[in-house]
Amino acid sequence: MIKEFKAGQLTVKIYPERRAMGNAAAAMISATLRRLLEQKEAVSIIFAAAPSQEEMLEALVNETGIEWSRVHAFHMDEYIGLPADAPQGFGNFLKQRIFDLLPFRTINYIDGSGTEAACVKYGCLLQAHPADIVCMGIGENGHLAFNDPPAADFNDPLPVKIVELDEVCRQQQVNDGCFATLAAVPTHAVTLTIPSLLQAPHIFCVVPGERKATAVYDTIHQSIQPQHPSTILRNHNGATLFLDAQSSDQLSIQKNG
Repeated sequence: MIKEFKAGQLTVKIYPERRAMGNAAAAMISATLRRLLEQKEAVSIIFAAAPSQEEMLEALVNETGIEWSRVHAFHMDEYIGLPADAPQGFGNFLKQRIFDLLPFRTINYIDGSGTEAACVKYGCLLQAHPADIVCMGIGENGHLAFNDPPAADFNDPLPVKIVELDEVCRQQQVNDGCFATLAAVPTHAVTLTIPSLLQAPHIFCVVPGERKATAVYDTIHQSIQPQHPSTILRNHNGATLFLDAQSSDQLSIQKNG
């Protein structure tokens, strides 16, 4: 690890490269899981689905000594309108990388049909199994899940909702290689809201890569406001932000301090 510091209540950990970052995040997640499973019959985890999470997910699958049969798995967002078998679907992404590889007690997929009833149903599942851990990232526009700056609400009354994706968010999906063109990226999605994510006592936020450097800088330095959704992490005393050398590149004062 290069550096560790606090930004408000948020713990920030910087690693030299993304593999080390992902391994460290997985080790901390698994240690938290083991501790919680000593205290509770079952634990619930919400996962993000994005290329930024690849190294962490791979390392987490290889962790030992976790009773996954006592873990309820959720994910935090889903496109509306994609074919059920589309590889870009977030449920399909996680199915391939973790959900099919571990014996979870339940795996709870978001219905991408885009109906209000589907949002209500998923919200009820989250209420029945409140999240203990959230594994998330930060978007290039600072979003958490699909709570883009135009739609982000720190006091959202809904647990799950339908949102229109802003152009920066949709362009990120092209930048990540998930879609060939901007026109191919869906315009709407189902997302867990910010209160749904932040109610979990443990948040592990994994953010590698140079395209996230500005969003990381904003997370640490901008005032806490919905125009920069990820800034709200600074108010969560159980959140840890994992960075690599590229995503932390604009934080030179902290790294050299």
